[in-house]
Amino acid sequence: MAAAAALALLVTRGGGVPRARALGSLRRLHTVYQTVELPETHQMLRQTCRDFAEKELMPLAAELDREHRFPAEQVKKMGSLGLLAVEVPEQFKGAGLDYLAYSIAVEEISRGCASTGVIASVNNSLYLGPILKFGSEEQKHKWISPFTSGDKIGCFALSEPGNGSDAGAASTVARLDGDEWVLNGTKAWITNAWDASATVVFATTDKSLKHKGISAFLVPMPTAGLSLGKKEDKLGIRASSTANLIFEDCRIPKANLLGQLGMGFKIAMQTLDGGRIGIASQALGIAQAALDCAVDYAEKRMAFGSPITKLQAIQFKLADMAVALESARLLTWRAAMLKDNGKPFTKLHPQ
Repeated sequence: MAAAAALALLVTRGGGVPRARALGSLRRLHTVYQTVELPETHQMLRQTCRDFAEKELMPLAAELDREHRFPAEQVKKMGSLGLLAVEVPEQFKGAGLDYLAYSIAVEEISRGCASTGVIASVNNSLYLGPILKFGSEEQKHKWISPFTSGDKIGCFALSEPGNGSDAGAASTVARLDGDEWVLNGTKAWITNAWDASATVVFATTDKSLKHKGISAFLVPMPTAGLSLGKKEDKLGIRASSTANLIFEDCRIPKANLLGQLGMGFKIAMQTLDGGRIGIASQALGIAQAALDCAVDYAEKRMAFGSPITKLQAIQFKLADMAVALESARLLTWRAAMLKDNGKPFTKLHPQ
């Protein structure tokens, strides 16, 4: 109250603003601060995901990574919790939540196991995301509903050996032959490749139109004409398979075109925009686990008869880490909330 009265007096002296207006501004500001706290639904989701990660993922994470082993049992449990289809409406057997909920879930899962986090992230945003936004009702029922429970997961095939993730330079081609599309080409570094039951594939349907000649397709896995390359031996996140998808006269029904002909570039760009929130959330989870590990070590490491957390230099290091992490978390949450509200979220401008 003393601070409020002082501010009110200062404002009144400066420009004749009534005391009540100044106090009202403070109350409104206090309300803004209160809304920074997560909604109750999101708090409950966060705690549920944290409990799941600590019980089901943390004890196995190192073993899964070392053995390059897909966490099939844990993925099915995530499916039962709704974590593989967070934003998908309930009519398609999803959780029916928002992108902020998705970000929170991916962070907590990644904190327990980075591999499991990327598996969930790809299925949510890169596979289900474009089908939910651009698919027909029939496609949504066929290609979304079976991929929410954890029995099946999907992948996203954009990158190629010669052009990375440059969607406008896809050398994989698709030609229409009667009632079928015929795909030829190679997609590289595809997450979930060895464990997926379907993929969203981007291919050139008209080279003369450049990026406007790219289209998106839904391809079941396995299927004739589609083979998998070797699993990449990565430095980490090895429980999630990464491999090439090789298309050799791979035939799929004409109805498997996602969106309209030539919309592939738009679909890829919008999907990647949302996917980056998932990537940021994975990084947050990994960073939080690293900070937790650092704090635990600092509390146990003794020097001069005391834990090194008593040393100011170590306190500064941990504080800097915590501030950077919380700043990144709030920025990620803001991007998710902007997306939920239909506002631009790929680049934030100063207010």
